[in-house]
Amino acid sequence: MAGNRAVVYQGPGKVSVESVDYPELVLKPGPGVPPANENRKCPHGVILKVVASNICGSDQHMVRGRTTAPMGLILGHEITVDCVGFEAKGHTKDGQQEAPATVLNAAMEITRAGGGIGIPGLYVTEDPGASDPNARLGSLSLRLGLGWAKSNSFATGQCPVLRYNRALMTAILHDRVQIARNVNATVISLDAAPDGYAEFDSGVPKKFVLDPHGMLGAA
Repeated sequence: MAGNRAVVYQGPGKVSVESVDYPELVLKPGPGVPPANENRKCPHGVILKVVASNICGSDQHMVRGRTTAPMGLILGHEITVDCVGFEAKGHTKDGQQEAPATVLNAAMEITRAGGGIGIPGLYVTEDPGASDPNARLGSLSLRLGLGWAKSNSFATGQCPVLRYNRALMTAILHDRVQIARNVNATVISLDAAPDGYAEFDSGVPKKFVLDPHGMLGAA
């Protein structure tokens, strides 16, 4: 189908494929754009054609209604195929409810003395859908005493991909690793994205790759 289309968050548990405006080299009003910069032209910018994107665990976290993501948000920040996107799930009675504190406390138990624990992405941010009122604000009940006793270090924030991407790219190009096979990459069309999100949410061990232009099959 002609036109510019994207996967759009429509509310907890629901996404749809919608026609959207083509991007312009202008800073549109929105989150992160200071009022003084709204509608400012950006002649130094570029507009990219997305060849493929992935359904990411961070996106799925938003779709579950577990973040402050606004309705109408366009999903799909993983515009290159990678191995990031499977998110950890806590050990709860239904097996699906996220329990970051449970996972992080377990991580402290198995991490060696002097070891480090990384807490990336949206895993411990504000969680409006949490049953615990403290977790809704990003406050977790962690066994910091255990971490202190084991001299563990904690790092937060985005995964430092720039530290690893060159070595990983070289390994892929020399066929030393097969990322797509390791994460069970499964190519689907853009129209199949809502079904892909639903499957991913059910816990299937797949990394769904969106092929909006049918270019991956040809390759």
